[in-house]
Amino acid sequence: MRTITQREAVVRAELLAGSRAGRPFVLGIVGAPGAGKSTITESLGHPVLPMDGYHLANDELDRLGLRDRKGAPETFDVSGFVAALARIRAAEDVDAPLFDRSIDASIADALHLPATAPLIVTEGNYLLHDASGWEKVRPLLDEVWFLDIDDDIRRDRLIIRQQRYGRSVEEAAAWTASVDDPNAALVQATRHRADLLVSRD
Repeated sequence: MRTITQREAVVRAELLAGSRAGRPFVLGIVGAPGAGKSTITESLGHPVLPMDGYHLANDELDRLGLRDRKGAPETFDVSGFVAALARIRAAEDVDAPLFDRSIDASIADALHLPATAPLIVTEGNYLLHDASGWEKVRPLLDEVWFLDIDDDIRRDRLIIRQQRYGRSVEEAAAWTASVDDPNAALVQATRHRADLLVSRD
């Protein structure tokens, strides 16, 4: 599988934009928690549909007994995410939810994704996951890139992120080890299904 740098990724995105007549090109960016998905999608300069907007509400996670696993595949509304992608491919305008880490919740209809966009990026952990409804995602994507990153760098980023939102160093490290790392292993297992690998510059 070919590897490109982040700088090369920006150039490739521009080549892909507009290559699907009548609808946006749908590009998926996959990576483990802390891999830098948001950073690279912002650098591409095209509208973004983040998978994180489809987190189940905390009350629902409490009801299901999944609050302590938030971020695992079963803690998302995968059907809603698939429906949004299908509408994008059908050249429809889409209003989508956006996850706000400061309140640990999604805000409905916070993103407007126009059907006239030449390229729409979607980013998340499980775009290449092949179970529990996630297998419906990949057929809706025109191309998928997997972000390769050193695990130590990724964990450091996650611990800093958790501290930013109120956890102590110990709590952040524990969450990373017990929740993020198992999720990262699931994501890493899907690496071979990507079209391209993207490395850090």
